[in-house]
Amino acid sequence: MPKLVVLRLGHRPGRDKRLTTHVGLVARAFGADGVIISDVRDKSVELSIQNVVENWGGPFFIKTGEPWRKTIDEWKRAGGQVVHLTMYGIPVQDKIEEIRKSESNKLVVVGAEKVPREIFDLADHNVSVTQQPHSEAAALAVFLHMFFNGEELYKKFSNARLSVAPQERGKVVVEAA
Repeated sequence: MPKLVVLRLGHRPGRDKRLTTHVGLVARAFGADGVIISDVRDKSVELSIQNVVENWGGPFFIKTGEPWRKTIDEWKRAGGQVVHLTMYGIPVQDKIEEIRKSESNKLVVVGAEKVPREIFDLADHNVSVTQQPHSEAAALAVFLHMFFNGEELYKKFSNARLSVAPQERGKVVVEAA
């Protein structure tokens, strides 16, 4: 299975900490191998995601402060594909099979506010999850769900210290022995 990593662009620590953390949580829960937060080093987001991985399992990595252009250039030089999630792209339902069939590693780019125009040209695929304004975390969840054909819902995380015991009512969290 090819590697799939999420690249989060435009993180503004004072404003986006919660949403960027949610992008990382969605990436992990829905099957990505890791998340890279571009350009800005944010230790609090790193620690939040690392704590989830420690408690709920992995593998999953987070890096912050990586220059987005360098990240994309290195990814493409290594033979990987860049998938940019944007409301202006081709509908995901029309592109997902082509993206899924490729054996190349995938770098899935999600933005915060305005994404540099250059991203549209660098991306191998500009893909939309609806052509309506919405959350990048929501778009990422839908894309990953479609990419993995729903199999990510059955994923078991290794080295989990905590897990949920599913039930109709109530909350039961189980600690590993």
